[in-house]
Amino acid sequence: MSKIAHVTSSTHFNTLLSSSTYLVVDFYADWCGPCKAIAPIFQQLATAEAKPGRLQFCKVDVDGQADIAKKYSVTAMPTFLIFKNGSVIDTIRGANPSGLRSAVLKASSDATKGPAKSSAAFGSKGHVLGSAEGPATSARNSGAAWSQSFGGFGGSGLTDTVVRFVALYVTSLLSFDGYHAAEESPFNVRNRR
Repeated sequence: MSKIAHVTSSTHFNTLLSSSTYLVVDFYADWCGPCKAIAPIFQQLATAEAKPGRLQFCKVDVDGQADIAKKYSVTAMPTFLIFKNGSVIDTIRGANPSGLRSAVLKASSDATKGPAKSSAAFGSKGHVLGSAEGPATSARNSGAAWSQSFGGFGGSGLTDTVVRFVALYVTSLLSFDGYHAAEESPFNVRNRR
């Protein structure tokens, strides 16, 4: 018996958020290989750890429910978000079995004990919707810091060109709006400071 709800609409998702203290959400795509690879682990965790009203699991198909994925700034698959009382408290990007297992077991432990205590497992602040420091700004700043720490890629040589090409390709490949992501990337030659 599956303990995983498959989200069919924004209303359905909001109902799941409000009906449980913790909600573990798998944002996936049918065409995504890593999503398929980690799916059995997500299923095992859901079967072993689900607690009605306290800890629930659901899957959101990013192609079918793009509005939900956009709302939570999901740009890579799989992405797992852990909600507590409707707010994101942890994010696991990519097929990371140990990270997923650790976060789910922590949520399960807290759900069993009652009121959750602050811990390192939930150190991620998530994203505040509508803030000036949104995901795009944050990504741009972290990319700028990264490029500065490796010499700034300020040269005009072959290495600089190759690094910028690969970075822009990966940035645009892993985002819903590839053109916008490439335009905003710190690796875009027009964004040099």
